[in-house]
Amino acid sequence: MAERKPDADIAKMSFEDALQELESIVRNLESGKGNLDTAIDSYERGAALKKHCEAKLREAKEKIDKITAGADGKLGSEPVDLD
Repeated sequence: MAERKPDADIAKMSFEDALQELESIVRNLESGKGNLDTAIDSYERGAALKKHCEAKLREAKEKIDKITAGADGKLGSEPVDLD
């Protein structure tokens, strides 16, 4: 039997869709319903979704620029430090 990649379709997901599915997985795991194999599969998919969401947030952060005004009045931009 071929090994299933739990994150094969995740790379194509938007941040919002991935976060919504992750929240659903967390609710289901917290409910304690289902069997162990299903819980393990859900946990693995949730971990992949979390990683994808973190990457999307990192990408968005890198795109944010802070607008600056120089002494001569010219506008420019520089990366913003959000940490």
